[in-house]
Amino acid sequence: MGKKVVVTGVPGVGKTTVIDQVISGLAAEGVEYQNINFGSCMFDVASNQGIVTSRDDMRKLEQAKQRELQRNAAQFIAKTEGNVLIDTHCTVKTPKGYLAGLPEWVLKELMPDIVVLVETDEDQILMRRLGDESRVRDAEGYRALCEHQQFNRAMAASYAMLTGCTVKIVVNADNLLDRSVEELKEILR
Repeated sequence: MGKKVVVTGVPGVGKTTVIDQVISGLAAEGVEYQNINFGSCMFDVASNQGIVTSRDDMRKLEQAKQRELQRNAAQFIAKTEGNVLIDTHCTVKTPKGYLAGLPEWVLKELMPDIVVLVETDEDQILMRRLGDESRVRDAEGYRALCEHQQFNRAMAASYAMLTGCTVKIVVNADNLLDRSVEELKEILR
């Protein structure tokens, strides 16, 4: 039985960059992890059921159906053999408030060993978002990013209370990507 590790971070923190380098670095050391994006897994489940044809269709589904898809995706991931890194959002900022990225019905299926929060200074996130023309992200200011990262910490603590997992913060500061990658690799070994 392998490790189940959830890696999260606000959009623009560089989570995907860190994950990609960690996965390839560990593979070179002979430590294998399957990298599963939770949203993509949900889409695959919905696609296989024939209820969506695009990721945009996912947002239009009834809440009960979305919950069912979340549970189905979590069950699929939980059955995955070996070490699994689950790339997802700790929280999702919506117009009506923050939504748990890993609600109770997902956590009970996944039972992660570790939740990793990838963080950095909010001004660095703002600059990264401005420089990334490949993505369309909601406009957020410094204070909103501070709030989002703080809320992620609170939610990660609640995830730990529900599952008994540990929570680790990895700082992905500008020009120190190698340090972040090494820190996460050490956690995953």
